[in-house]
Amino acid sequence: MTSTHISVMRDRCIELLTPAINSRENPVVVDATLGLGGHTEALLQKFPHLTVIGIDRDQDAIDRASARLAPFADRLHVAHTTFDSIESVVKSFGHTNIVGALFDLGVSSLQLDEANRGFSYSQEAPLDMRMDRTQSLTAAEILNTYEPGQLVRILRTYGEEKFATRVVESIVKARTIAPLNSTSVLASLVKNAIPAATRRTGGNPAKRTFQALRIETNDELGAITRALPAALNLLTVGGRLVVMSFQSLEDRIVKDLFVASTTSGTPRDLPFELPEFAAKFSLVIRGSETPTEKELEENSRSASVRLRAIERVAA
Repeated sequence: MTSTHISVMRDRCIELLTPAINSRENPVVVDATLGLGGHTEALLQKFPHLTVIGIDRDQDAIDRASARLAPFADRLHVAHTTFDSIESVVKSFGHTNIVGALFDLGVSSLQLDEANRGFSYSQEAPLDMRMDRTQSLTAAEILNTYEPGQLVRILRTYGEEKFATRVVESIVKARTIAPLNSTSVLASLVKNAIPAATRRTGGNPAKRTFQALRIETNDELGAITRALPAALNLLTVGGRLVVMSFQSLEDRIVKDLFVASTTSGTPRDLPFELPEFAAKFSLVIRGSETPTEKELEENSRSASVRLRAIERVAA
């Protein structure tokens, strides 16, 4: 898989990190979502003076990426943990700050493509959805044990599912007969709960429910909310944080943090900037960037990505 996997917006991410990397003699960058190692491989190939710390919660990804990146083992450190542990991971490898961090949010190609992981509504598999298979909570446990009100909240909040109540009613009815453990069974339940007129547009109706369960299973939004401020705190002056989001809930968190971090705290009625309240960060990209037409042709999974970047401008 590593030989055929195409890293989303790889060249653009490297371009955005380049000024920060070139500003230091011994730069350290964190790839907070190592995955199959495509972004890290490109970084290590381009910058022979660079050290990368790779983080991933999926041991399968770490094993495959480590094999792929074996030629760079002397400049690569890898940690099996969630990316909200970024600060402790960086310190554990003897560093106090970094010049850059890259986050590629959401589910990885490895997890989507391996049917037995249970992330896909189009393939029969156990309802697992754990990014880290050492954790105990699975999507099946959520479906079979959460109260109906909890399930409705999850589907509405994380899946933006308008018919959450109807879907959950179907789930609760089915689980009283037998535990729900199959992706195909769940996909069928969701499809039948959604009005026929709605099913005709917007793709597979199970997509929103599967997204919601995946986010809940892995505490994805909570981890993002904790990890990004920690990454900003680790950046040296001139350091950059680059983030790719693939759905609106992720992107909203990134956007709100970037806006808050680049906004001066000086009262608006003052005619001058108070240095102690000046923003410590500046946007590298105004708004967000999307893939080029060429990238979309080469990698269909880049279609929904939104890329944002921010730079530290003051200590």
